[in-house]
Amino acid sequence: MPQGLILGFCRLWKAGLSPIMPGTCGTAVACLLAPWLFLPLSPWGRIALLVVLFVLGGLAASRAEVLLGRSDPDEVVIDELVGVWLVLLPFAYEAKGFPWPLLLVAFILFRIFDIAKPGPVRAAERWLPGGWGVMLDDVVAGFLAMLCLCVLYGFAGDSLL
Repeated sequence: MPQGLILGFCRLWKAGLSPIMPGTCGTAVACLLAPWLFLPLSPWGRIALLVVLFVLGGLAASRAEVLLGRSDPDEVVIDELVGVWLVLLPFAYEAKGFPWPLLLVAFILFRIFDIAKPGPVRAAERWLPGGWGVMLDDVVAGFLAMLCLCVLYGFAGDSLL
């Protein structure tokens, strides 16, 4: 696969090239894409897409580390897409309108876990080598944020959708 395509995929086009907070920019792009590319899918479709993106992201992030000459480069943000879409996984969505509250809360919770890297999130970086560790820590952060969002949804109900 051409280097430009690999890096473009890892960077979510230009989001990863942001001079300030590329991970936050990548997460924002992922949240903006979710209502069209992720949320309309069935639950099994979402799971399948996450698995495919995790595998492709792990391969691409591993290659990007070689191409860029450093481990876990800031500009690789495909892991943020997988992580924040995992946060959104259990939520039903019908195209009644743009789900701003849900996306905003998912964005905030995911960024908290991704930046703070509590216990298992930090440890997950070392569970797998190369780009796989890059992907896995965001999956763990996304899973923890998803649990928090489910609890919040239990209290707030449909106002999040």
